[in-house]
Amino acid sequence: MRWKPHVRFGGRAGETHQTKVRQGAPVRPLRTVTRYRWVAARKAEGFPITAACQVAQVSRQAFGDWRSRQAAGPSDAEVAEAALVAEIREIHDEFDGTYGEPRITTELARRGRTVNHKRVERLMRAHDIVGVHKPAKVRTTIPAEDAPPLPDLIGRRFDPGAPDVAWVGDITYVPTGEGWLYLASVLDLGSRRLLGYSMADHMRTERVVDALTMAAGARGGATDGIIFHGDRGRPVPGW
Repeated sequence: MRWKPHVRFGGRAGETHQTKVRQGAPVRPLRTVTRYRWVAARKAEGFPITAACQVAQVSRQAFGDWRSRQAAGPSDAEVAEAALVAEIREIHDEFDGTYGEPRITTELARRGRTVNHKRVERLMRAHDIVGVHKPAKVRTTIPAEDAPPLPDLIGRRFDPGAPDVAWVGDITYVPTGEGWLYLASVLDLGSRRLLGYSMADHMRTERVVDALTMAAGARGGATDGIIFHGDRGRPVPGW
């Protein structure tokens, strides 16, 4: 893997900084303000302003205007925007980082501050304020129309009073950084003990077989007469 120094200023109102990136990897364009900051940093290092402005793709006049505004302090508009960003952060933190642009815009309006949703979205993006996105639900039980009807031997009696009278099983899913992880489990209703489980990135029948095998092993293979109750579904025909 080769690495090389890379400086790139691209895109509308883009900016970047000097860094090392993997060869061929895309570089995210940044904002124009940071172009000015980059030029200022190069000026402080003794580089000619004209050359630095050419690299940053900004005019020397625009850089000079920005420096003048910096020296004069924040404008009324900048102060107002900073206050709005602070209020957005306050709402975001108050709701444990779960609120995104739609709900933050609604909450601002509820507090008496009417702000265009596009402005809220822009400020949140500029200041890396991101709401929690709920992962899509995965349906783990799809009734199989061609499956023969089976009697319900549990009859909603979920407290048999003794171990190894009835076991129940289910499949659930867990979101991970690499995709969905499917977990099959077997629980003894009498003792409330987890007897067996199996995990994989799919919902094929072997997940259930492995969980049941572990449960049977936990009971020394003595499974005669035990009722097993589970969902009936096409994804796992052996469940």
